[in-house]
Amino acid sequence: MNQPIRTLTAERFLPEHTMLSINRMTEAFLLPRHAHEFIELAYVGEGKGFHYIGNEVRPAARGQLFVIPVGVSHVFRPASSDTVADPLIVYNCIFEPRLIDSLLPLVIDGSIASYMRELQREQSPCEAIADVDASIDALFLLMYREYELPRSGSATYLRSLLLQLILTMYRLKHRESAVLPGKHDRFVQVLSYVERHYAEAVTLSRLTDMFQWSERQLQRLFKRHTSQTFHHYLQGVRIRKSCEQLMGSDRTIGDIAESVGYRDVNTFIALFKRVVGQTPGIFRKQNPHQTSDGS
Repeated sequence: MNQPIRTLTAERFLPEHTMLSINRMTEAFLLPRHAHEFIELAYVGEGKGFHYIGNEVRPAARGQLFVIPVGVSHVFRPASSDTVADPLIVYNCIFEPRLIDSLLPLVIDGSIASYMRELQREQSPCEAIADVDASIDALFLLMYREYELPRSGSATYLRSLLLQLILTMYRLKHRESAVLPGKHDRFVQVLSYVERHYAEAVTLSRLTDMFQWSERQLQRLFKRHTSQTFHHYLQGVRIRKSCEQLMGSDRTIGDIAESVGYRDVNTFIALFKRVVGQTPGIFRKQNPHQTSDGS
C-alpha cells in the first residue's frame, strides 16, 4: 500500500450542472490509493473487505457508510481476489463541497446545519456510520436509480435525496436519543423492522417478543402514530414494495406476490386492486418498466 497518492479532480468526475454523481462499483485491486477534491459518501451494499484510510485499515461490510472528506486518502479492497464469488460492492455518492451551500437555506435545525458545515471541512477525520435500520440502503438505491434513469426534475430530486441522506446520517450518528426518548424511539425501531422484514411472516406476536410490548400496546401505538392497524400498515408496505417491482422489473406477478409476502397470487391481486384501485397487470401497463437507454 506504498503507492503514490493521486488526487481525483471534481472536473473529471462531476457534471458541472449537478455537482453530484452516483455510481456502483465492484471493488478490485486495480484502483490505487487516492484522495479527491470532492466529498465522498461510500456505502457498502454487498460483501465485505477492507477500507484503507490514511494510515488505518478498517473492516468494511454491508450496511456501513464511510464519510470521506476532501483531501483524505483511501481505497477499498475486497476480502478475496475472487470478486465474482466474493464481491465487495460499494455505492458512491460524490459531490462538491459547495453543493452543501445550496442546501443549507433549507435547513432550519442549527445542529444539522453545523453537521453539514463540518462535512465541508478538508482533512476532517473519516467516519463510519452503521445503517442499523436500512434507511441509508433505501436512499442509495433511490439515488442510484434516479441518476441512472434521469427524468424531468432529476437534478432537483437528487439534491433533495442528498439532503435526506445527510439528515439520516446525522440521526444515526446521534441515535436519536435526544429527540425520540423512550417509547417513541422503540416504536421507530418497530416501523424500521417492518420496513426491512415485510416479506417474512411478520406478526404482532413476533413483534411483541422482539420489542417487549403487549399486542394491545402495539396496536395502540400503530393507531396513534400511523392512523392504521398493524395489519393495514403491513399491507400498505407490501403493496408499496410490489408497486416498485412492477414499475422497475420484468418479474412475473406471481413472483412479485411471493417476494412481498403473499404465497397465494389471487389473494395478492385482490388486495392490490382494493388498495391501488386496479389490478397489478393494469398498473404495470400504465407504468411501464424503463431501461437505462429510455426504452
